[in-house]
Amino acid sequence: MKKDIRMEVEFLATDLTQMLMEHYGWDMMKSLDVLYGSETFARLNDPECGLYYQGAVYVFSFLKNEIETGKVW
Repeated sequence: MKKDIRMEVEFLATDLTQMLMEHYGWDMMKSLDVLYGSETFARLNDPECGLYYQGAVYVFSFLKNEIETGKVW
């Protein structure tokens, strides 16, 4: 993965972790575990998908849907 994409993913991961903590009331470790284990995060790391280029709120909508329904899209 290219360095600029990796940086975007890291920035998004920070925002998404904070959003998980605020939305679900989870601590940081639980939020990180859920994020890093998600299909949404796997897609964030896929340069072909292009999800890393989107904003945190948009990506969070996919993550929230995955958590609540088990489906990403």
